[in-house]
Amino acid sequence: MMSQTVHHLHSYLRSRAGAGACLVLSPSSPRPPPRRLVCIATVSDRSSNPNNVLMWRGRVVSHNRLSVAAAKASSSSAPQGSSMGGETLEKDVYKALSQIIDPDFGTDIVSCGFVKDLVIDQALGEVSFRLELTTPACPVKDMFEKQANEVVAVLPWVKKVNVTMSAQPAKPIFAGQLPPGLSRISSIVAVSSCKGGVGKSTVAVNLAYTLAGMGARVGIFDADVYGPSLPTMVNPESRILEMDPEKKSIIPTEYLGVKLVSFGFAGQGRAIMRGPMVSGVINQLLTTTEWGELDYLVIDMPPGTGDIQLTLCQIAPLTAAVIVTTPQKLAFIDVAKGVRMFSKLKVPCVAVVENMCHFDADGKRYYPFGKGSGSQVVQQFGIPHLFDLPIRPTLSASGDSGVPEVVSDPLSEVARTFQDLGVCVVQQCAKIRQQVSTAVTYDKYLKAIRVKVPNSDEEFLLHPATVRRNDRSAQSVDEWTGEQKIQFGDVAEDIEPEEIRPMGNYAVSITWPDGFSQIAPYDQLETIERLVEVPPLSAVEV
Repeated sequence: MMSQTVHHLHSYLRSRAGAGACLVLSPSSPRPPPRRLVCIATVSDRSSNPNNVLMWRGRVVSHNRLSVAAAKASSSSAPQGSSMGGETLEKDVYKALSQIIDPDFGTDIVSCGFVKDLVIDQALGEVSFRLELTTPACPVKDMFEKQANEVVAVLPWVKKVNVTMSAQPAKPIFAGQLPPGLSRISSIVAVSSCKGGVGKSTVAVNLAYTLAGMGARVGIFDADVYGPSLPTMVNPESRILEMDPEKKSIIPTEYLGVKLVSFGFAGQGRAIMRGPMVSGVINQLLTTTEWGELDYLVIDMPPGTGDIQLTLCQIAPLTAAVIVTTPQKLAFIDVAKGVRMFSKLKVPCVAVVENMCHFDADGKRYYPFGKGSGSQVVQQFGIPHLFDLPIRPTLSASGDSGVPEVVSDPLSEVARTFQDLGVCVVQQCAKIRQQVSTAVTYDKYLKAIRVKVPNSDEEFLLHPATVRRNDRSAQSVDEWTGEQKIQFGDVAEDIEPEEIRPMGNYAVSITWPDGFSQIAPYDQLETIERLVEVPPLSAVEV
């Protein structure tokens, strides 16, 4: 009987998809009355079942779900022209441009969606298009422009190529209701050390002005209310924050094109107040400021891992963090606490800056504070990039003079290090935004939710109805008893999400046809039963 059932199911799957698929349902899911047998594999212990050995249970599953892992028909990513001649020419251009690979995403620029507004004048042999990059500070934008000109110009019918470079509008990767001031900021980068006196503010300010020098729109938020450093490190013409009486918002001051907000510019100097009041001040300064469109907002985090730091992480959707340390072991101990805090809050740490590493004298290099704190952070926590800053009197002097080192001496060794750090931050933020924006999507062809969690190479499919039934909010689960409110039959088998949007780096918001908005953390999606491929049956099994 079992062999006959397997044969019928496998024949059905072959008729629908060639390779077939089966639904994976966990034992804990709500069960309907069994009406027919379907192929079900348990994923609770994938390590003991590497070959997806099939198990059988009674379960209601609509037939259209069984073909969910069918091979998807390949299609060209290039738009199609209106006429055969134009279509052929467009394909030639897109094929030529697809030779250009984005080094950060590992995908060609056509598949990345960078090629916009393609116009072909066949009579003149002229090709015009725009490359819309993820950020105006893209470190390879000149290379892209040069390569795009070269690969299109070699087409035999092309006589002239016009390439225009642009960047995507600034917008956050966040689905929640953000305060108006933060709603047009692409990436928020925290610079943190969790220990005072290691040069965190120096790194934050010089990083911000490096990004601005690369063409980005940048702001700096000095979150240290007890000891604000920004008023000393920059010298804006207006040193007092102004209020917009109509909008009741804060207008940031500016210096060399970078927007600045600090409690030190509020006319109060340093704060003498308790923690809850400080958290309220930081919230007001950050969220009611008219930041406008920014590519990067650099937050100079205060030392520690307490209420103030947690408040910042909760109200601002942080894209990434840069960790600052010094060579001493004591600095490493405090920095490790900060890295763990960001890890729990799902904020990726993309770089470590080891400040005051060494100085050169008499033809030798000296390490007055020892070695290894930065590399220890990198090795222990898997942070991919390490940057060393030497002891330089000019770096200290620039912080006191109000002119950042990267501005006063852009060709110095320190400026080159910050340039490398800036490139790293731009590349890593672009990767994170790309990963988060495509982490959870709905595949209409397969009628399945496709998941690829950031920093993971594994991609898997989920049944939309199963995701909806696994909601753990108070609307679906009784908060006191843990009893499941939503029943299996309450969710239609053919339900499809209306919209999926990322919520920072940790979850997505899924809107369903009934108007319900479900928050689905990546950690939970990884534990939900999956759709998996059916292994081919041998002749003996058939």
